[in-house]
Amino acid sequence: MMHITGHITADSLMSLEAYSKFRKTHKTEVLAHRKLRTVYLGDHISVQFESELTLRYQIQEILRIEKIFEEEGIQQEINAYALLLPDGSNWKATMLIEYPDVNERKRELVRLKGVEDRMFLEVEGHARVYAMANEDLERDKHEKTSAVHFLRFEWDASAKAAIQAGAAVKLGCDHTHYPAHTQIPPETLASLAGDLK
Repeated sequence: MMHITGHITADSLMSLEAYSKFRKTHKTEVLAHRKLRTVYLGDHISVQFESELTLRYQIQEILRIEKIFEEEGIQQEINAYALLLPDGSNWKATMLIEYPDVNERKRELVRLKGVEDRMFLEVEGHARVYAMANEDLERDKHEKTSAVHFLRFEWDASAKAAIQAGAAVKLGCDHTHYPAHTQIPPETLASLAGDLK
């Protein structure tokens, strides 16, 4: 499997050749891990909770597709994804808003303006924790939302302890045009609890 170290550095990534071999035998495992950490909210929003493994895979895929092997290019990709690495007190995720029909998508992205700031997680017996969205990006927030957002959910000590002890956690959104919530499945929660130190 991929080398998990707690942080991603250029020298902890595989060479293009090594990754090409790894990919042939391990791609299905990595995709299963990503699927396990994806939660669907209603019909049009998915939240992919990132881990070191999902991020390493993403970086390696980009390096492979773009054939990047220069140190500077590799570092740029690491920098782009490093902010999504959970650091022990939080969960970080990529949120996707998906509408197959392009006209419907345009219309809904206007209606859903600000939806990323209305995403929340709620641990049983604790107050809702709202996402901090797109912290690293300058976003034009004038007339519509973007189809992709980066979210961080920061946990206090008691919520963290409750999650580690097996408390239920709900993912939700209280945006006027997208009210929804869902329980995070136990096997997904078990994987996410591993992000908390």
